[in-house]
Amino acid sequence: MTATPTPRVTIKDVAARAGVSKGAVSLAFNHKPGLSEATRDRIFRAARELGWAPNLTARTLAGSRVDVVGLAICRPARLLGLEPFYMEFISGVESVLTEHSCSLLLRLVRTVEEETGLQESWWRGRQIGGSILVDFRADDPRVAMAERLGMPVVAVGHPSLTGGLTSVWTDDTTAVTEAVRYLAALGHRRIARVGGAAALGHTSIRTAAFDEAAGAVGLAGAWQVATDFSGDAGARATRSLLTASAPDRPTAIVYDNDIMAVAGLSVAAEMGLSVPGDVSLLAWDDSQLCRLTHPTLSAMSHDVHGFGAEVARTLFGVIMGGGAGSHPVPTPVLTPRGSTAPPR
Repeated sequence: MTATPTPRVTIKDVAARAGVSKGAVSLAFNHKPGLSEATRDRIFRAARELGWAPNLTARTLAGSRVDVVGLAICRPARLLGLEPFYMEFISGVESVLTEHSCSLLLRLVRTVEEETGLQESWWRGRQIGGSILVDFRADDPRVAMAERLGMPVVAVGHPSLTGGLTSVWTDDTTAVTEAVRYLAALGHRRIARVGGAAALGHTSIRTAAFDEAAGAVGLAGAWQVATDFSGDAGARATRSLLTASAPDRPTAIVYDNDIMAVAGLSVAAEMGLSVPGDVSLLAWDDSQLCRLTHPTLSAMSHDVHGFGAEVARTLFGVIMGGGAGSHPVPTPVLTPRGSTAPPR
């Protein structure tokens, strides 16, 4: 007995399941405007239930290959594996790529120059349909490279760093200012910041914002230390800041990521200092780490997974010929917990 072949699922079937037209399904999967988020979600859900995906071969022949997206990160592999921000960010990117039946081509590089060559090689070799660029520096060579090649990219960084590239960014200036004002309002007059790599553009933006905010609230002391974002570097910076005698050391420290803040919490305990009694600590990004410590860490909270998803959605818009411009996402919001309090 010959088995009856299973009918092939088509875009028409997806449209019928979602209660929309075939054109609406095309708009959703090409990430074009004209649909509400609820309708877009309904279409993606119908496609998943039916096991349908767009014909990527047809897209390639049309000159719009979108089955692979590139991402290169200039961080040591061991550090990246411990960095909650990038794990959440990549999971957000992947959540959107899955909807489009796409893959992420991820590489770790040692320098921005190495990445520039890699990105050009990917594009000229037709290995990717577009790329996500992160960790911008002043006069970043990737801006000219992407513009020269006409390569579809989304730059994760402030527009002042990303030239004419389409960008998705957070308002670090406002977030840093809020952190300093909050600690000053608690009564802290000596505040330090343990920052990231000095060469990174967003580190420079935060550094300038911290200096300006410290001056605006009239702090008696303000310190900033650049690091490489690692827990070891965060611990060393914290130990250096807290070894000064009580009248000359900070009573509050702001960290550029949560892994350094957790390391700082351990150093304070090692030195016999209580948190927040002797020193208040404030982290950035607010991953699960901040809620697993004792005391729990106050943090500048933002939806990193959602940030990654928005970056991926914006890239698909660029690939399909739209979505250009500057796309700010919600500013990180201060979430007070057990690690901050008025100074003694």
